[in-house]
Amino acid sequence: MHYKTIGKTDAKVSSIGLGCMGMSAAYGDRDDAQSLATLHRALDLGINFWDTADIYANGANEELISKVLVENRDKIFIATKFGFRMRNNEGDSFVGGDIYIDGSPKHIKHAVEESLKRLRTDVIDLYYAHRIDPNIPVEETIGAMAELVKEGKVKYLGLSECTADDLKRAHATHPITALQSEYSLLTRDVEKEILPLTKELGVTFVPFAPLSRGLITNTLEVSTLESNDFRKNLPRYNGEYLENNQKLSTAFSDFAQSKNCTPAQLAITWVMAQSDNIIPIPGTKKCKYLEENAGAVDVMLNAADLAIIEGIMKQYPNIGPRYSDRENKFVKK
Repeated sequence: MHYKTIGKTDAKVSSIGLGCMGMSAAYGDRDDAQSLATLHRALDLGINFWDTADIYANGANEELISKVLVENRDKIFIATKFGFRMRNNEGDSFVGGDIYIDGSPKHIKHAVEESLKRLRTDVIDLYYAHRIDPNIPVEETIGAMAELVKEGKVKYLGLSECTADDLKRAHATHPITALQSEYSLLTRDVEKEILPLTKELGVTFVPFAPLSRGLITNTLEVSTLESNDFRKNLPRYNGEYLENNQKLSTAFSDFAQSKNCTPAQLAITWVMAQSDNIIPIPGTKKCKYLEENAGAVDVMLNAADLAIIEGIMKQYPNIGPRYSDRENKFVKK
């Protein structure tokens, strides 16, 4: 594994991280034993940058991670997020639950204590605002997060799915170490403003879903997704969009084969090739996919390869929106 300094810190993290959400939420039924084996394997592979959030299975994902984190605290750079809340603390945030954003200082004080308790640690390495609360100035949210740094409960601050203006204002309030947003061959909105701005400010950009939630791997059987897999309700997994994306993933897979790598490895390498301040966090709950993803660090792409990939993308442009209306309302434009 290769390592990078995250943001303007002295902390070294693996150049490919691990998104832990799917171990407990969003993508069908849980298998904690399998997920724990994957977490241990991540340590074997040197993948030390782990990402979770308090909303993933209503805290259960943080609790799962704690079973490995406690005995390996000095080996893991743990990132978690706050901001999404369940109305009346009931339901599933990914399947029909009534969710809202709370970036208030009062909630932040409570949320960090709960995350520390579930993770069974006394400090969180990277604490993200999962979304920007539209009803509270970002300076107020970041100011409250900065107090956690002073108190020693959090080391570094991050934002997730924010606008360029949000990032500028937040960074002026307290240094932002990382910004997390969806970024993949199928989701490239951040290329316009966010990605260049993170590089300018010295902020690490952390793409989640770099494999387009499995679509680009040419291995996903959409018809077999479980009823509680939230992808079933996303536009890209249905109708004409799905037909386009299956053709796209087949063509992409053919090119990956010519490069002696898998489509997943090629997709992750493409993301990393877009800027030197990028650390993707592909998610998985299976060791075999973790090992495959880790192999992306050994794939090399030249300018000709990147041009071929762009050509493939242009052949199949009808990708579709990444979210349904339910999820879109929480993404600031």
